[in-house]
Amino acid sequence: MIAAGDFRKGVTIEVDGQVFTVVDFMHVKPGKGAAFVRTKLKNVMTGAVIEKTFSPTEKFEEAVIERREMQYLYNDGELYYFMDTETYEQIPLNYDKVEDAIKYIKENMVVTVKFYKGEAFSVEPPTFVELEVVETEPGFRGDTATGGSKPATVETGAVIQVPLFINVGDKIRIDTRTGEYLERV
Repeated sequence: MIAAGDFRKGVTIEVDGQVFTVVDFMHVKPGKGAAFVRTKLKNVMTGAVIEKTFSPTEKFEEAVIERREMQYLYNDGELYYFMDTETYEQIPLNYDKVEDAIKYIKENMVVTVKFYKGEAFSVEPPTFVELEVVETEPGFRGDTATGGSKPATVETGAVIQVPLFINVGDKIRIDTRTGEYLERV
Protein backbone atom coordinates (compact mmCIF):
# COMPACT_ATOMS: atom_id res chain seq x y z
CA MET A 1 0.00 0.00 0.00
CA ILE A 2 1.18 3.49 -0.81
CA ALA A 3 -0.19 6.71 0.66
CA ALA A 4 -1.05 9.61 -1.64
CA GLY A 5 1.45 11.71 0.30
CA ASP A 6 4.20 9.35 -0.90
CA PHE A 7 3.41 9.64 -4.62
CA ARG A 8 6.34 10.12 -6.98
CA LYS A 9 6.48 10.36 -10.76
CA GLY A 10 6.33 6.92 -12.34
CA VAL A 11 4.62 5.19 -9.39
CA THR A 12 1.93 2.79 -10.63
CA ILE A 13 -1.23 2.47 -8.52
CA GLU A 14 -4.67 0.90 -8.70
CA VAL A 15 -7.63 3.28 -8.40
CA ASP A 16 -11.21 2.02 -8.75
CA GLY A 17 -10.02 -1.22 -10.35
CA GLN A 18 -7.94 0.54 -13.00
CA VAL A 19 -4.18 0.96 -13.19
CA PHE A 20 -2.66 4.43 -13.37
CA THR A 21 0.86 5.82 -13.51
CA VAL A 22 1.53 9.08 -11.67
CA VAL A 23 2.57 11.57 -14.35
CA ASP A 24 2.67 14.64 -12.12
CA PHE A 25 1.82 15.45 -8.52
CA MET A 26 1.78 18.44 -6.22
CA HIS A 27 1.36 18.63 -2.45
CA VAL A 28 -0.92 21.57 -1.68
CA LYS A 29 -1.22 23.06 1.80
CA PRO A 30 -3.76 25.86 1.70
CA GLY A 31 -3.70 28.40 4.53
CA LYS A 32 -7.16 27.34 5.50
CA GLY A 33 -8.33 23.74 5.42
CA ALA A 34 -6.63 20.39 5.09
CA ALA A 35 -3.68 19.59 2.85
CA PHE A 36 -4.25 17.56 -0.32
CA VAL A 37 -2.33 16.00 -3.20
CA ARG A 38 -3.23 17.10 -6.73
CA THR A 39 -2.19 14.50 -9.31
CA LYS A 40 -2.18 13.80 -13.02
CA LEU A 41 -2.69 10.10 -13.62
CA LYS A 42 -2.28 8.21 -16.89
CA ASN A 43 -4.35 5.08 -17.40
CA VAL A 44 -1.80 2.47 -18.50
CA MET A 45 -4.29 0.51 -20.60
CA THR A 46 -6.10 3.33 -22.43
CA GLY A 47 -3.49 6.11 -22.27
CA ALA A 48 -6.09 8.60 -20.99
CA VAL A 49 -4.77 11.24 -18.59
CA ILE A 50 -6.98 12.41 -15.74
CA GLU A 51 -6.52 14.85 -12.88
CA LYS A 52 -7.51 13.74 -9.39
CA THR A 53 -7.18 15.15 -5.93
CA PHE A 54 -6.48 12.94 -2.92
CA SER A 55 -6.04 13.33 0.81
CA PRO A 56 -2.36 12.69 1.70
CA THR A 57 -3.43 9.86 4.01
CA GLU A 58 -5.45 7.94 1.38
CA LYS A 59 -3.84 4.59 0.64
CA PHE A 60 -3.69 2.77 -2.69
CA GLU A 61 -2.60 -0.64 -3.83
CA GLU A 62 0.66 -0.43 -5.75
CA ALA A 63 0.24 -2.15 -9.12
CA VAL A 64 2.88 -4.71 -10.03
CA ILE A 65 4.21 -4.03 -13.52
CA GLU A 66 6.22 -6.77 -15.17
CA ARG A 67 8.96 -5.72 -17.58
CA ARG A 68 10.20 -8.16 -20.20
CA GLU A 69 13.01 -7.83 -22.70
CA MET A 70 11.57 -8.48 -26.15
CA GLN A 71 12.88 -8.24 -29.68
CA TYR A 72 10.94 -6.25 -32.28
CA LEU A 73 10.41 -8.51 -35.28
CA TYR A 74 8.20 -6.83 -37.88
CA ASN A 75 5.04 -4.89 -38.66
CA ASP A 76 2.30 -6.27 -40.89
CA GLY A 77 0.47 -2.98 -41.36
CA GLU A 78 -1.78 -3.09 -38.31
CA LEU A 79 0.12 -5.10 -35.73
CA TYR A 80 3.67 -4.93 -34.44
CA TYR A 81 5.21 -8.27 -33.50
CA PHE A 82 7.59 -8.74 -30.58
CA MET A 83 9.37 -11.91 -29.43
CA ASP A 84 10.30 -12.76 -25.86
CA THR A 85 14.07 -13.29 -25.90
CA GLU A 86 13.86 -16.09 -23.31
CA THR A 87 10.80 -18.12 -24.32
CA TYR A 88 10.70 -17.16 -28.03
CA GLU A 89 6.97 -16.49 -27.63
CA GLN A 90 5.67 -13.88 -30.08
CA ILE A 91 3.06 -11.28 -29.21
CA PRO A 92 1.30 -8.83 -31.53
CA LEU A 93 0.63 -5.28 -30.29
CA ASN A 94 -1.63 -2.58 -31.73
CA TYR A 95 -0.25 0.79 -32.81
CA ASP A 96 -1.77 2.54 -29.78
CA LYS A 97 0.47 0.46 -27.48
CA VAL A 98 3.69 1.22 -29.39
CA GLU A 99 2.99 4.66 -30.88
CA ASP A 100 5.54 6.69 -28.89
CA ALA A 101 8.30 4.10 -29.10
CA ILE A 102 8.00 2.79 -32.65
CA LYS A 103 9.64 5.83 -34.23
CA TYR A 104 12.92 4.83 -32.55
CA ILE A 105 12.74 1.06 -33.01
CA LYS A 106 14.32 -0.89 -35.88
CA GLU A 107 13.65 -4.52 -36.69
CA ASN A 108 15.55 -6.95 -34.42
CA MET A 109 16.09 -4.26 -31.76
CA VAL A 110 15.62 -5.37 -28.14
CA VAL A 111 13.09 -3.28 -26.21
CA THR A 112 11.31 -3.45 -22.86
CA VAL A 113 7.63 -4.39 -22.98
CA LYS A 114 5.56 -3.62 -19.88
CA PHE A 115 2.85 -6.05 -18.75
CA TYR A 116 0.08 -5.79 -16.18
CA LYS A 117 -1.62 -9.06 -15.21
CA GLY A 118 -0.25 -10.73 -18.34
CA GLU A 119 -1.43 -8.04 -20.76
CA ALA A 120 1.12 -5.90 -22.61
CA PHE A 121 0.30 -2.21 -22.44
CA SER A 122 3.45 -0.29 -23.36
CA VAL A 123 6.76 -0.54 -25.20
CA GLU A 124 9.88 1.23 -23.97
CA PRO A 125 12.72 1.67 -26.48
CA PRO A 126 16.34 1.71 -25.31
CA THR A 127 17.29 5.08 -23.79
CA PHE A 128 19.74 5.80 -26.61
CA VAL A 129 19.48 4.54 -30.18
CA GLU A 130 21.74 4.91 -33.20
CA LEU A 131 19.87 5.52 -36.44
CA GLU A 132 20.90 6.47 -39.96
CA VAL A 133 19.77 9.75 -41.52
CA VAL A 134 17.90 8.98 -44.75
CA GLU A 135 16.71 12.46 -45.67
CA THR A 136 17.80 15.99 -44.79
CA GLU A 137 18.39 19.30 -46.51
CA PRO A 138 22.02 20.23 -47.14
CA GLY A 139 23.32 22.68 -44.54
CA PHE A 140 24.95 25.82 -45.88
CA ARG A 141 27.70 27.75 -44.16
CA GLY A 142 26.45 30.94 -42.62
CA ASP A 143 22.88 29.64 -42.51
CA THR A 144 22.71 29.86 -38.72
CA ALA A 145 20.13 32.58 -38.21
CA THR A 146 17.66 29.95 -37.02
CA GLY A 147 19.94 28.47 -34.37
CA GLY A 148 21.94 26.11 -36.53
CA SER A 149 19.62 23.12 -36.78
CA LYS A 150 17.54 21.47 -39.48
CA PRO A 151 15.04 18.61 -39.62
CA ALA A 152 16.33 15.17 -40.59
CA THR A 153 14.35 11.99 -41.22
CA VAL A 154 15.96 8.83 -39.83
CA GLU A 155 15.53 5.26 -41.11
CA THR A 156 12.52 4.58 -38.85
CA GLY A 157 10.63 7.62 -40.17
CA ALA A 158 11.10 9.87 -37.14
CA VAL A 159 11.97 13.51 -37.80
CA ILE A 160 14.71 14.86 -35.53
CA GLN A 161 16.26 18.33 -35.31
CA VAL A 162 19.98 17.97 -36.08
CA PRO A 163 22.95 20.35 -36.51
CA LEU A 164 23.70 21.70 -39.99
CA PHE A 165 26.76 19.45 -40.51
CA ILE A 166 24.69 16.23 -40.49
CA ASN A 167 24.24 14.71 -43.96
CA VAL A 168 22.31 11.83 -45.51
CA GLY A 169 23.97 8.53 -44.56
CA ASP A 170 25.32 9.75 -41.21
CA LYS A 171 24.53 7.66 -38.15
CA ILE A 172 23.32 9.71 -35.20
CA ARG A 173 22.63 8.89 -31.54
CA ILE A 174 19.20 9.95 -30.26
CA ASP A 175 17.86 10.18 -26.70
CA THR A 176 14.48 8.40 -26.94
CA ARG A 177 13.14 10.05 -23.78
CA THR A 178 13.26 13.51 -25.35
CA GLY A 179 13.66 12.75 -29.06
CA GLU A 180 16.76 14.94 -29.21
CA TYR A 181 19.92 14.52 -31.26
CA LEU A 182 22.94 13.74 -29.07
CA GLU A 183 25.89 13.14 -31.38
CA ARG A 184 27.10 11.81 -34.69
CA VAL A 185 28.42 8.27 -34.44
